[in-house]
Amino acid sequence: MKTNILGLSVKESEHMVGELNVLLSNFQVYYQNLRGIHWNIRGKRFFELHVKFEELYNDAQLKIDLVAERILTIGGTPLHTFEDYLKNNQIGIGKNVSNDEKAVHLIVNSLSDLLKIERDILNKSADINDEGTNSMMSDFIAEQEKTIWMMRAWLEESL
Repeated sequence: MKTNILGLSVKESEHMVGELNVLLSNFQVYYQNLRGIHWNIRGKRFFELHVKFEELYNDAQLKIDLVAERILTIGGTPLHTFEDYLKNNQIGIGKNVSNDEKAVHLIVNSLSDLLKIERDILNKSADINDEGTNSMMSDFIAEQEKTIWMMRAWLEESL
C-alpha cells in the first residue's frame, strides 16, 4: 500500500478528499442560509435571533476553513465554486426566510443533514486510521448536536 507523508493510504486519502469536499459544499450552502436568515429575520425576536444567526454563520465559516485545510493536509484540493457546491449539496436551501420559527427549523434541518454526512465521514475516517479527520468530525458532531438541542428547546420541541 502506497502511503503519503502522513502515513495514510494515498488511495483512501483521495476518497476521503471527495467525502470532505461534499461536506465542504454543504457547509457553504448552510453558511449562505445563515447569512440570508441573519439579513432577513423579522419580528419581535429580531434582536436575539439576529445576533444568534451571526454567531452561527461565524462558526460555520470557521468550520468551512477547517474542512478546506484538512482537504489540503491530506493531499487534495478543496472545491471553491458555487457550481461545485450546488452539485454536491444535500441540505435545504432557505430562500427569503424571515419568520423566526421557519428560520430555526431551517437551521435544525440543515444541521441534521450535516450530521449525517459527518457521521459517514467519521466512520470512514476511523476505518482508514485518519485520526485528524476523525477528530474533526467528532468535534463538529458534538457541537452541532448541542446546537440542535438548543434550537429545539427554543422551538419548545423535544427529541
